[in-house]
Amino acid sequence: MAPKRNNMIPNGHFHKDWQRYVKTWFAQPMRKKRRHETRVKKARAIAPRPLGALRPVVRCPTRRHNTKVRLGRGFSLQELKEAGIPKKFAGTVGICVDHRRRNKSVESLQLNAQRLKEYKSRLILFPKNKKKTVAGEAKPEEIKMATQLKGTIMPLKAASKREKARPITEEAKNTNSSTKHSSQNLSCL
Repeated sequence: MAPKRNNMIPNGHFHKDWQRYVKTWFAQPMRKKRRHETRVKKARAIAPRPLGALRPVVRCPTRRHNTKVRLGRGFSLQELKEAGIPKKFAGTVGICVDHRRRNKSVESLQLNAQRLKEYKSRLILFPKNKKKTVAGEAKPEEIKMATQLKGTIMPLKAASKREKARPITEEAKNTNSSTKHSSQNLSCL
């Protein structure tokens, strides 16, 4: 029987074999477990070396985000030079290198060079030949002290600058910040 009255014209597309296009995600929990086991296996294999690598402190791009600081891709060649670390050697001791990065400010250069120097001072370098050690390599008692780091290497410390509570002065009571800002905005025009 034909449909009657002013209804929507039926146009159901039910001849498409929709079950062929359905994507299931039943493997997710097992994948998660497998990835975890692989990470643990790798950590055991490379112990006491850390799983991650040291990364530089960089500022986020654009005016909107440049107040934020985060970990970058790799240290610039200039920073490595400042810290006295050869670029080929850096990769072998867990330091990320980004040859494309350039330092636009002296502050960031000094901060990351200091970060590298601190890492270098903490580093326990195992000897290649156990019978004779080269200068800079660890002694047997230092080797026993070595432990594997877990998580991010030298993570960023959240710099929270909290102001101390202070009594409200008469001057603060009498000022109106909204009119002050609007007058400043008008003076800029």
